[in-house]
Amino acid sequence: MTQQVPSTEPELAGVRNFRDVGGLPTVDGRRVAYGRLFRSGHLAHATAEDTEFLASLGLHTVFDFRNAADRKLEGPDVELPGVRNVNLPLSDPADGAEFWRLVRDGDLVQLRQLLSDGRAANRMITSYRTIITERTAEHREVLRALADDSAPALMHCAAGKDRAGLSIAVTLLALGVEREAIIADYLESNATHRRYKVHRSSSAASAYSPEVMELLSPLFDARAEYLAAAFETIEETWGGVDAYLEQGLGVDAATRERLRDRFLD
Repeated sequence: MTQQVPSTEPELAGVRNFRDVGGLPTVDGRRVAYGRLFRSGHLAHATAEDTEFLASLGLHTVFDFRNAADRKLEGPDVELPGVRNVNLPLSDPADGAEFWRLVRDGDLVQLRQLLSDGRAANRMITSYRTIITERTAEHREVLRALADDSAPALMHCAAGKDRAGLSIAVTLLALGVEREAIIADYLESNATHRRYKVHRSSSAASAYSPEVMELLSPLFDARAEYLAAAFETIEETWGGVDAYLEQGLGVDAATRERLRDRFLD
């Protein structure tokens, strides 16, 4: 029997943006089963109570999409007994040590030069497109693992918004989830208690002024236009989801059927 975990989870103290993806509807009238697929930000700062809760989920695999810089900054995930940890680094939309240094330390003039006039949002859109076209091997590995034996599973990156968000979206496409439901789940990362905290080196009020926060917001928002760019890239490159899964990811009809058997009610 599928474990029934509520779709609205209590806020975890040291893990942001955690949620069960269960309940989302498919185009053929089924739903993603509760207790099978979870998403979150990193688990490095999980408290003892958080760890106890995560351990209770009966996870088989945790997919960590952070890169080496993320893991050095935040630390490794907490260990969960009997859980397989798979690190598959994906491109960070804000990749680059110098870029993040400016986000943390840059003054208003520097931030305007870097992020104003749509440059921040364009950076995010370009990254989403790039992950779709250049990270097919990683998404192939995830989907095949999920189809074979890696459920229940949790996917995370640093904030649980972009890299995990895209990987969850790809998984939901393979399951046949309605496009509107995929977008709605993605946008849940904007909830106040889920959002990744903006950290700047200075605690002065000017470091968090309304203009600074407006310049930074595209990097920390989940925006429908970002996910739309990923979907558009699938259409432009492969001609549709079915061809993307089969030709781009090497996920055939039999693998998709195994996925549906494992993850849908």
